[in-house]
Amino acid sequence: MAAVAGSGTDIDHPNDHLVEDFLACDIPEILRGELVDGEILITPFGGGIRTIARLVSQIIRGSAAEWDFLGRAGLIAPSAPGRPRNHVIPDGVFVRCDADLPDGENPWNPIEDVAATMLVEFTRARPEQAREAKRYSYARAAVPFYLLVDQHRRKTILFSGPRGGDYRRADWAPFGKPLPLPEPFGIDLDTSDFA
Repeated sequence: MAAVAGSGTDIDHPNDHLVEDFLACDIPEILRGELVDGEILITPFGGGIRTIARLVSQIIRGSAAEWDFLGRAGLIAPSAPGRPRNHVIPDGVFVRCDADLPDGENPWNPIEDVAATMLVEFTRARPEQAREAKRYSYARAAVPFYLLVDQHRRKTILFSGPRGGDYRRADWAPFGKPLPLPEPFGIDLDTSDFA
């Protein structure tokens, strides 16, 4: 994912230079480059391939609803007040199969254009980014569910009910215990592979 200046991203903030600098970075595709609350973050992708594959498989096979899974989708999302819009790459995005997804070459799409039902993140070197900054950003964007696999605290948390810049509800299970995912998923997520 080489981010390119002039990629169609709206730049309309006093810190436009930060967004422009971020978009001009040439970040190797094996790394995740994000702009979160005014800070440029370069990190490896979280979770293991096997863990993500098992999570996706459980949801797609176990849910009565039909889902598409987007990996490494570049999303433009709301940030903290006074900061440029976040540019994030969740570990995964679940959208309904009938969702009208953006089509084209732009590596960054407004989160509202993706119609995400649930975003998935695994904690990594800076876990507070996933626990707080990204959680608030996704809630501000009114994404119905945010699933956080917290590898540092060894638990999985499902945030739901976005309102007022945060989620009203957080259900969690330690690794190894099932975490119920409500409708439209309607499954108990087996977390034993997350450890």
